Amino acid sequence: MSGGLLVAGTTSDAGKSVVTAGICRWLVRQGVKVAPFKAQNMSLNSFVTREGAEIGRAQAMQAQACRIEPTALMNPVLLKPGGEQSSQVVLLGRPVGELSARGYHGGRQQQLLGTVLDCLAELRGTYDAVICEGAGSPAEINLRRTDIVNMGIARGARLPVLVVGDIDRGGVFASFFGTVALLSPEDQELVAGFLVNKFRGDVSLLEPGLEMLYGLTGRRTFGVLPFRHGLGIDEEDGLRVSLRGTVRESTVTAPVGEDVLRVAVCAVPLMSNFTDVDALAAEPGVVVRFVDRPEELADADLVVIPGTRGTVRALQWLRERGLADALVRRAAEERPVLGICGGFQILGERIEDEVESRAGEVPGLGVLPVRVRFAREKTLTRPAGEALGERVEGYEIHHGVASVAGGEAFISDDKGHSLDGCRVGHAWGTHWHGSLESDGFRRAFLREVAAAAGRRFVPAPDTSFAALREEQLDRLGDLIEQHADTDALWRLIESGAPQGLPFIPPGAPA
Repeated sequence: MSGGLLVAGTTSDAGKSVVTAGICRWLVRQGVKVAPFKAQNMSLNSFVTREGAEIGRAQAMQAQACRIEPTALMNPVLLKPGGEQSSQVVLLGRPVGELSARGYHGGRQQQLLGTVLDCLAELRGTYDAVICEGAGSPAEINLRRTDIVNMGIARGARLPVLVVGDIDRGGVFASFFGTVALLSPEDQELVAGFLVNKFRGDVSLLEPGLEMLYGLTGRRTFGVLPFRHGLGIDEEDGLRVSLRGTVRESTVTAPVGEDVLRVAVCAVPLMSNFTDVDALAAEPGVVVRFVDRPEELADADLVVIPGTRGTVRALQWLRERGLADALVRRAAEERPVLGICGGFQILGERIEDEVESRAGEVPGLGVLPVRVRFAREKTLTRPAGEALGERVEGYEIHHGVASVAGGEAFISDDKGHSLDGCRVGHAWGTHWHGSLESDGFRRAFLREVAAAAGRRFVPAPDTSFAALREEQLDRLGDLIEQHADTDALWRLIESGAPQGLPFIPPGAPA
C-alpha cells in the first residue's frame, strides 16, 4: 500500500477540507501521485464525475488540487439532508434510499465500513499517497461505535491522524488535548500530532503553548497556518462558506464598466450547490448577496433562485415570505430572473412530486411554460452545449423531469436543437449546475442582464474562473509548503504514526 494520512479536526469547519486540498497540491508539486478521499460526506454541495457518479464538491476540488479527475472512489458515501431527521444516501455515486439519522447510525453506517475500506485500498493501490479527510470531530464518543469516516477508517487502514484546530475560534489547546483524551488507547496510538489553523499574530507568542501541549500529550505540532482571506474551497454546507470562499476575495478588481451589477440569491431552504454563484462573484463589478425578504429584491439587477434538495418546500417558503409574488411581478416587468435546477422547476407552471416531498401536484410560479414531474431515477450527467452564442458546460443532479411547452430553448446543441432549459423574455431556467463557470457564456449572460437592467456594466474580457480556482489551490499549497514542517509531514504520510505515543487519560468511556 502507498502512504496515507487522515486529516481530522477538533470541530466541524476547523479547516479539514482546505488543509487536505493544500497538502494534496503541495504533494503533486513535488511530483507525488496523490489522491483525496473522504469516506462519508454530509453535504448538499455535490458534483458529478465523468462516469456519472455524484460525490461531494469538496472532494472534486481536492481532486483538482491533485490534478486528477474525481471518481466515486474518492467519496463512496454521500449523505444529502432532506430535512432535520433524514438524508438521501448516495453510495458509490448513486442514490440507494432515504434514511433517518437513527436508522443510518443504528446499523446501516457500520455495514458500509467494508465498502469504504475497499475504495480506500483501491486508491492506495493506484497512487503514491492518499490524503483522507475526516468529518466533524474524531471525539464524537456517541458515534464512535459506528464511525466509518474518522477513527473507524484510521483504525481499519492503519492511517496516521493529523488533528487540525481553528485557533481563530479560541480554545485550541483545550480542543487538541480534549480530542486526544476522549479517544480509546487504540485510537490514540494513531493520533500523531496537531496542525494549528487560522492563526493571527506573532507565532513566537504561541510557541510556549505548543511546547506545553507537547509535554502534556507527547505529540508535536506540524505547523501553524496563518489566517488568510479567500482560501475556502467548495465546502460542505452553509451560506457563509460560499461568499467567504469565493475566488473573488483573492483579488479585488475595479469594475470594467461604469456600473456594478447587483445579484440577489434567494436563500431557499435545503439550498444545494450554492457555489453556482461563485462564478458570478468572481467577475469584477458583480456584487452577490443572499436574501430572504422581498424588499431585498428591489435594487437587484438579477435574482437567482438556486438549486434545492426540497423544491416544494422551497416554493412554499418563497410564498410564505412574499418572495414568490415579488418574483412573479419582477418577471412580468421584464427584469432578469434565473432559476437553476430546483429554481428552474419553481419558475414553471406545475410540479408533480411523488418522490421528494410526496406532495402530489403543486402549482409553480408560472413564469416559464414548464411542467415538472419527479422521477424516481436521478439524472446525473455532465452535458455540454451552446447558449447565447457561446459554448457552455455543466452537470445535472435532479429527479425532476421538465416538459417545456413554449418560450425559447436556453441551451442547445450545435444544430440548434434544445438540450435544456427555457427562456421567456428576461426569465431563464436551466437544470445545469456549473454553467456560469464557462467564461464566454457567463460574459454573454451578464451582458444581457446589464442591458435589461439598464446598467452600464461591462464584463471583464479576461476573467478565467478555472485559472482563479487554480490560483486558489496554489495558494493552499503555498500555505502548507511555507508554514508546515513538510519533511516531518512526508515522513508521517510515508511511515505512519510514531511508535510509543503516550496514552492520555481518561480515554474513551467504556
